[in-house]
Amino acid sequence: MPEAITFSRLKDHQDLYKVSVDQGDAFWGALGRSRLTWITPFHSVQDCDLHQGRVSWFLGGQLNVAVNCLDRHVHAAPDKVALIWEKDEPGEEVRVTYRELLELTCRLGNTLKRQGVKRGDRVTIYMPPCPLAVASMLACARIGAVHAVVFAGFSAESLADRIRDAQSEIVITVNQGLRGGKVIELKKTVDQAVKQCPRVKRVLVSMRTTSKVPMTALDVPLEEEMMKEDACCEPAVMDSEDMLFLLYTSGSTGKPKGLVHSQAGYLLFAALTHKYVFDYQDRDIFGCVADIGWITGHSYVVYGPLCNGGTTVLFESTPVHPNPGRYWETVERLRINQFYGAPTAIRLLLRYGDEWVKKYDRSSLKVLGSVGEPINKEAWEWYFRVVGETRCPVVDTWWQTETGGICISPRPSNPGAEILPGMAMRPFFGISPTLLDDKGNVLLENNISGALCISQAWPGMARTIYNDHKRFLETYLTPYPGFFFTGDGAYRTRKGYYQLTGRLDDIINISGHRLGTAEVEDIVNHHVAVAESAVIGYPHEIKGEGAYVFVVLKKDSGYTQETLAAELQELISKKIAKYAAPDYVQVTHRLPKTRSGKIMRRVLRKIVEDKASELGDLTTLDDHEAVQQIIEGHKHLVEGQKSY
Repeated sequence: MPEAITFSRLKDHQDLYKVSVDQGDAFWGALGRSRLTWITPFHSVQDCDLHQGRVSWFLGGQLNVAVNCLDRHVHAAPDKVALIWEKDEPGEEVRVTYRELLELTCRLGNTLKRQGVKRGDRVTIYMPPCPLAVASMLACARIGAVHAVVFAGFSAESLADRIRDAQSEIVITVNQGLRGGKVIELKKTVDQAVKQCPRVKRVLVSMRTTSKVPMTALDVPLEEEMMKEDACCEPAVMDSEDMLFLLYTSGSTGKPKGLVHSQAGYLLFAALTHKYVFDYQDRDIFGCVADIGWITGHSYVVYGPLCNGGTTVLFESTPVHPNPGRYWETVERLRINQFYGAPTAIRLLLRYGDEWVKKYDRSSLKVLGSVGEPINKEAWEWYFRVVGETRCPVVDTWWQTETGGICISPRPSNPGAEILPGMAMRPFFGISPTLLDDKGNVLLENNISGALCISQAWPGMARTIYNDHKRFLETYLTPYPGFFFTGDGAYRTRKGYYQLTGRLDDIINISGHRLGTAEVEDIVNHHVAVAESAVIGYPHEIKGEGAYVFVVLKKDSGYTQETLAAELQELISKKIAKYAAPDYVQVTHRLPKTRSGKIMRRVLRKIVEDKASELGDLTTLDDHEAVQQIIEGHKHLVEGQKSY
């Protein structure tokens, strides 16, 4: 880090980390000045008070995020590839240079302005990963509008909820999507959604396929309109703390929260984490396979890599299309250097065996990353040993939509510092994690578990919930005054490393003993026959709560539900304690998941509580049949145990 020379007597990474936390103004001020291109320089680094919920960074500064992601790189290297669009059909990738992406962005920005979009207006984007989706985000940033990307797997109802909450008048979508060889009627979903959104004035429709779709009076063909516009679009002058985007995440109440991220702080944090967690070097090909509809896609497909002038992959397909070698075939063909994916996909691919990985040349890989949930040891070991051939460090990253970027990760660190399987380990620059107990006391010692909070504001954090600052304060800042509460539990090891133990609402209390579901799942997933699992707490008349384990078996494992249950009970008793042994083990073909691959634990919780009639909103569910099978299997298992 070249800026480190401004701080005297730094010996190693630890010293630089200490400066970032103890001298935040000096640290972030130096980075803000050198890493971002300003129209007006900032006069103060920060004005933050977590007690009051006040978070402001780079005060007085003015800039344009699109200029930082495009124009400045076009001046330096116009023909450098910015995006590699890995389309659903393998082998048909499309490369887009910085010059081309700037032109797309400018034409789209001018199109939005012609359609009446003004500074501060919210624009909803409902598109799969593709160059025009990225250009749509950057066009909003260029003209000072606020984008709200909605994952293109959400139902019409969920989309309508988000359009209404954001008060969007413009929606950008595609005629159809392609995913896993299937055609997805995205325009049809938008048509249904906008019927419930009277504020929507225009729907801009891009052509992903050649199929014509019915167009209504609201609809405008996007590419046709863009071609009429100028390839230059004046960038808006934005204040550091103006809104850059809204991104919806599910809350415990069920009503989606539109988290607000601002301009300068978010961009700097995304760029910095992208560079140092993954050791991103100029000319590397960065392969984050997340959808742009999630925060991972915002920070590590779009904003982080493009702010750093990098080359980033947009992955439109699935890990198993046309076969389970898809990721690794893509790595070989595109020569990907950093690969960033989700544990759920790693566990899925592990089931198919090593040959699908070994079939392809992965020598280009330098770093492997994991995101979205804690990765179990077996999946971590397979990822490290088989995928990365023990050459590539695995960075198990912990962060959230709320944090804007990676907060805890094994890298950066001193060169060659140890990395332990399934552990996020080290806080990133400027992040000061703190563990607190139930009563709100700070836990200072090591070898202890508590609620994971962050004790200082950082540039990438969300500023509020759109139109609901009260809910923002109640969710994140009131539970532990003076701290940002993450909602996660963590264990700090004897050496001071952090291990995430799961959501605090995923903690089971058995006979007064606290037990993290992630901890039990890790042990269950180690069993030779288990592909993946979910552990749920259910009401137990004697112990308060008991553990109920759902298991998906590996192909041809040969295990029955009974023999597996007996082995898992013994294994968990041995690894944790007798009290942790599950009362029920149910084998199922599939777990209920969202389209992005997250297990829908609340659905499983309702089933084990015998409240299958109260499953709530299932619009994001991938496979409705899976739920029916689980309900029947649960009845069968419980009745069988009663009679037994």
